[in-house]
This record gives sequence, C-alpha cells and structure tokens, in this order.
Amino acid sequence: MPITANNPNRKTWIKTPMNTDFPIQNIPFGVFLTRDDVITIGTRIGDTAIDLGALHQLGYFDEIPLTDDIFLQDSLNDFISDGKKTWRLVRNRIAEIFDAENDALKTNKEHCKIVLFTLDEIEMQLPVTVGDYTDFYSSIEHATNVGTMFRDPDNALLPNWLHIPVGYHGRSSSIIPSGIPVHRPQGQKLINGTEKPIFGPSRLVDFELEMAFITTDANHLGEPIPIEEAEDYIFGLVLFNDWSARDIQKWEYVPLGPFLAKNFASSISPWIVTLDALEPYRVAGPKPLKEQLPYLQYKGNKSFDINLEVAIQPEKAKETIVSKSNFKHMYWNMSQQLAHHTINGCPVNSGDMMGSGTISGPTPDSYGSMLELSWRGEKPVQLKEGGSRKFIEDNDTVIMRGHCEKDGVRIGFGEVSTKLLPVFKK
Repeated sequence: MPITANNPNRKTWIKTPMNTDFPIQNIPFGVFLTRDDVITIGTRIGDTAIDLGALHQLGYFDEIPLTDDIFLQDSLNDFISDGKKTWRLVRNRIAEIFDAENDALKTNKEHCKIVLFTLDEIEMQLPVTVGDYTDFYSSIEHATNVGTMFRDPDNALLPNWLHIPVGYHGRSSSIIPSGIPVHRPQGQKLINGTEKPIFGPSRLVDFELEMAFITTDANHLGEPIPIEEAEDYIFGLVLFNDWSARDIQKWEYVPLGPFLAKNFASSISPWIVTLDALEPYRVAGPKPLKEQLPYLQYKGNKSFDINLEVAIQPEKAKETIVSKSNFKHMYWNMSQQLAHHTINGCPVNSGDMMGSGTISGPTPDSYGSMLELSWRGEKPVQLKEGGSRKFIEDNDTVIMRGHCEKDGVRIGFGEVSTKLLPVFKK
C-alpha cells in the first residue's frame, strides 16, 4: 500500500507557519485534553490540533474498518494494536481530508468548530500507556567517551559492545510528557576518598539526549522477530530525555546496572511521528567494526537523518544551545535493537517504549549529555547570559528538539521541555 500522505507537493487548507515541524506531510499522533475537558486522540497540522475522535464520529473515516471508539480513548495503544495497514490507511485519509483541493471538511464550518483546536485550547497527555520500557546503549561515541572517563581509552568499550545492542529493562511509571517538571532526586553516593556512602540530593543531575520508538503487538512468548520484519512493528518515534543522576549511578550500577539514578523520571515529546512519515529520511548507518551475527545483519538503510539539539534555559534567562547531534550516528539501529530484544522469545506489546541510549556524535559539540559536554565537570559549558554549567542546576529547563529536512519538506517532533525543581519537600 503506497504512503500517499508523504507527497512532498501536497498543500493544506489549514494555515501553517513557515518551517513548521508539522506540515501536512507529517501527521503525527497524540492524546490531548480539549477545551471541553474531553480526552481524545488527535493529530496536528501546523499550529492546529485535530480531534480524530470527532472526525471519526462525523463519518470522515467511514471507508476504513475502525471500531467506533478507536479514537475516543486516553491512549493510542488500541489504535497501535490495529497494525501498520490501519495506521497507513488513517494517515493517508487524514492527508486527503486536509488537502488544499478537498472542500468536504473545509467548507463545513460546523464540523470545523467541532474538529479543530488552537494549541492553547488543548493540553497534551502521555500518548501511550507504557507497559514496558527498555533503554539501549547504542551510540559508539557515547559508550567510548564514558568508557574513556571511567576506565581507560584502550578499554573504553567492553568486550560485548560491538557484538550486541546492550540494553536494560527499565521502569515505565515515571515516564512523563513534555511540560511536567522533575524534582532533583536523592539517594546514596560515595564521595571521592571516602569508604562509606552518604545520603542526600544528587549533585550531578544530567540529561541524556535520546529518541525512543513505540512498538505494536509483535510476537508471542518464545517467538523472535526477524530483523527484516522488525520495522513492521515500530509505530513511530518521540524525543526522549532520559534523566540521570551520575553520582548515584556511579555508586549503585555495579553489578546490576542503573536503578535509582535512572528511574526518577524520563521525559518524552507528546507527538509520535510515524515511521511512515520518516520514510524519505532514511540513510545508511555506521559500518560494523566487527562482523555481526546473522540475526543482527540487515540489508538497506535502517538509520534516519534526524537533526537533534539540546538547550539549557536557566530561570528568567535565555536558552543556550549546548549540543547538536543526529540520530544517524547510532551504531545499533532500531531494527537490530528489536531483533535482539526478542531473539530469546521476549514478547513485545502495543505501547512498549524503547530508548536509543544517549546519542552522541563525533565532535565535542555533538555530545548528548553534560557528563560528556563538560567532561565530568572539568570543562564547564558556558551560557549565553553569563555563568556556566557542569551539570543541571535547580530551576534550569532542559529543551530537546528534533527534525528532518529534505527537498523542501521539514518533518519535526516539536520539543520535550522539562524544568528541574529542587528536592521534593512536603
């Protein structure tokens, strides 16, 4: 089935700003609370939010086999469960409805009042109920930087790193949408030169520039997903700030990996950009440095050219862009991650979320964490309005953005913006 929604020549009758992240070629999916306090599934074109629940009830999807309540829910999980064929049919149909040449909705003012919202009339919600969350560690630049800091340059990568997409199962309870503030975490830390840990607030709160992909129901217990089929089970991607408390993590991560240092919060952008929308932006990924086992070998371009940036905005000050990276730098791609995740028969469900791991590029200005940008605090990052940062301070807001651009069409993710508050006090 062709992806007609991606037609770069298509125009829309909805007024859209220049260089918007959300042209008619994007058509992302999200969940929002409307001005009437109704939660609905929707999409976005320019700065206009579109109520898909209302659109469906008014008959605009009649030719597509959908249940009556598919968009009248507080998560996208059931829609995602319907599979790739349904996603594509719906997205293609939305593109037709809002095409500049289609007057069916455009001229029906009553329907427009019911279906269309300005952004200040809605409140974005978490787009999926995340059942399971996995975090990978798939940027060779990031893994090399961290390994160099904490071991030595000659042994920066552990022996398994070039053979498997390293990852761990995290928690889903503290995954939150953009705009929800995060409190500085507390935990045990071992101060340099001491033998006993102390308890207190993390002094080294950090962001991690990541992306995360959302899956559909993919396999039964015991059934691996072949790498050539992996993309059929990936609905789309979001920006992902996987917050980290470096001092807590350093003390706790041996022998079983991160725990309190990572589970206090992870922030995501609220609009899921589909894999279909990203199709024109495929690129080749890094060449393997060692031969990979057959179940991880793939053909074609499985990486995506997504420009990423991170900004820090102190309270009552202008933001400073501190990092510019790209998703294409990932050594292990999403297909490899999903194939590896399920090679032992682990089942994957609708709404599961899989983080890429910190996305660092080859140059110091493309590193994806303050740990790297300030090199453990040895090289403070300068801010526009004076001052500097080694790590994130109370009342700083961390903003991540991402977009693709090719042949005059820009597809973006908006942003994930999160303020770090002081330690929680009753």
